[in-house]
Amino acid sequence: MANRLIFFLVMVIFLLSTCYASAYTFSDIGNEDVDSRRNDLYREILRDEAVARLNDLGKVSDADGYLERTFMSAASVKAGNLIRSWMEDAGLMTWMDHMGNVHGRVEGSNPSAEALLIGSHLDTVVDAGIFDGSLGIISALSALKVLKSKGMLSKLKRPVEVIAFSDEEGVRFQSTFLGSAAVAGILPVTALQISDKSGVTVQESLKEKSIGITEESLLQLKYDPRSVWGYIEVHIEQGPVLEWAGFPLGVVKGIAGQTRLKVMVKGSQGHAGTVPMSLRQDPMAAAAELIVLLESLCKHPKDFLSYDGYCNDSIVESLSSSLVCTVGEISTWPSASNVIPGQVTFTVDLRAMDDMGREAVLYELSNQIYHICDRRSVSCIIERKHDAKAVICDSELSLQLKSAANAALKRMTGEIQDEVPVLMSGAGHDAMAMSHLTKVGMLFVRCRGGVSHSPAEHVLDDDVWAAGLAVMAFLETQM
Repeated sequence: MANRLIFFLVMVIFLLSTCYASAYTFSDIGNEDVDSRRNDLYREILRDEAVARLNDLGKVSDADGYLERTFMSAASVKAGNLIRSWMEDAGLMTWMDHMGNVHGRVEGSNPSAEALLIGSHLDTVVDAGIFDGSLGIISALSALKVLKSKGMLSKLKRPVEVIAFSDEEGVRFQSTFLGSAAVAGILPVTALQISDKSGVTVQESLKEKSIGITEESLLQLKYDPRSVWGYIEVHIEQGPVLEWAGFPLGVVKGIAGQTRLKVMVKGSQGHAGTVPMSLRQDPMAAAAELIVLLESLCKHPKDFLSYDGYCNDSIVESLSSSLVCTVGEISTWPSASNVIPGQVTFTVDLRAMDDMGREAVLYELSNQIYHICDRRSVSCIIERKHDAKAVICDSELSLQLKSAANAALKRMTGEIQDEVPVLMSGAGHDAMAMSHLTKVGMLFVRCRGGVSHSPAEHVLDDDVWAAGLAVMAFLETQM
């Protein structure tokens, strides 16, 4: 009996130790599989190197202590050369065009086929973050570099061209999309004579960097629509939706239309201590009232717009959920504390998903501005500096990008994910200009707090990785 008990105990111990060892071994294998799978996803290129390059590009600035890189500045040219070197590292043939756009192209197996264009912008706002624009360029180059390392660039069934556009933000010349509009063929030749605050024209700024551009060469920049298959762009969301939804990637279904105005209010310049309040024609006070009016109109469009054949219930409802207006810049002359200004100038940035509704708001705003200026005995001049219609992304491209995003997230986690979010963009992008040339699609990448146009702008390293994987998955469909 004792021997049987001892045998039983020995068998129990043996079985327990075997089960424990098996469980331990299974766990190890699982971890090894996860690590192996993640290592197979080219983390070194798509994440580590991509993040390092974003940081390197973020150091290329015209300002000390913050990021500022505007059209044809010294930092802009330096950034373009850096991007060009990364394009060559990815196996692309490179060049810079007459508008300062940097191109990198691989011909694939059929150079005569319609090309896939991938792009974003290399310029920044003042005191910018490092991801806006740059993420789209670097994600594309990282994906192509992986394909090069796998010997698959030649298997692409169509040419693929990455374009780093020289200007999207419009900071220097107050005219957005100089780079992409030129490629799309919608930049008027008069744009060459637009001046910055120092009086330097677009044409002169290019000439200073040894880029000679004429009206004829500008027109030649336009791509033949028959040579282009489509355009895709990866960009940080610049909003909080993806973070709120818990997703690193989202597909864009459309981009809001946008108008930029320059409003000049002219009054009577005078001594701050000698002109009675009742006799003043003060453009500063008038401008303040105009700005408050703008805020009220955009917060409560229903209270201002008339319902007629051009502005119905659905349009007003769309405006109530999508209309945003911003005064981002204001200047005075002569700008002295003891002088009543003679002139005040401010900008208006107005965006909405519905183009007809946006025009209705602009019409009402103009009427209200002129009425207030007349009442205050000052003059007002309103200049439309920029107009871009709302853009609806191509359904086929959007579906392919959604599939690519799903594939990327599945490869990273090993699990089927929930449906990738589909959202609208309130911010303008180069895809707006490129939509005049070809069908467009966009992929958004989550950013912390939805913060952008700020040094606080941040994207997780793994989300940079996810973006690169999604572009690679999309490119694999082009083989």
